[in-house]
Amino acid sequence: MGQKKLERFAEIETFPNVLIYPEGMQGKWHEFFKNNHPVTLELACGKGDYTLGLARLSKDQNFIGVDLKGNRIWRGAKTALEESLSNVGFLRTQIDKLNNYFAPGEIKDIWITFPDPFLRNSKSKKRLTHPKFLQLFQPLLAPGATINLKTDSPQLYTFTQEVISAAGCTLIEDIPDVYALPEVPPLLKIQTYYEGMHLADGRTIRFLKFQLPATPLDWRSIKLPSDEATAGGED
Repeated sequence: MGQKKLERFAEIETFPNVLIYPEGMQGKWHEFFKNNHPVTLELACGKGDYTLGLARLSKDQNFIGVDLKGNRIWRGAKTALEESLSNVGFLRTQIDKLNNYFAPGEIKDIWITFPDPFLRNSKSKKRLTHPKFLQLFQPLLAPGATINLKTDSPQLYTFTQEVISAAGCTLIEDIPDVYALPEVPPLLKIQTYYEGMHLADGRTIRFLKFQLPATPLDWRSIKLPSDEATAGGED
């Protein structure tokens, strides 16, 4: 590991807005933020560009960027401290461990911005909109919570459309080209470093917003058209 990464790992351990594999946080995020405002997550947040952008727009809400890579979290957390954004926090952990850190109904919304699309069908269960993840998220979401996907990947976009239909989710917004809109909504104007690169490459940015069904999900019972290509694959 490079010296700069080592220094950043050491520094985030001193940041008051970063928690690293914390214990006993379920139901206690109001204590961390010192208010009772609703909590929104950005998953696989990277440098936290979207977490910061959301927080700047909505000071009456709390935002947590979740990522495993401390070197990336360092940048977002440092910016939040420099800008005195008290409604921003960062959680370093694996996304599939979220139920260790949040109580039922504690999450208002989830944002997934430019995640790894895991293009090989055999890796589909690693996609953050796969039913396996939606089942994990479901009990943690407050009534009326939304999941928001912003992506440059046509494959992930189409896959998520499949999931929304097959899992009985409620589709709220489906925007096949965000920047073709006559007026881009403020929440979608936020750009990550990678989005800027994608736009410079001429890629189309897509957006889906949906709600999970009220009935409990069983991801193994949800059949997707793409499942046929991965029959007999990993659980």
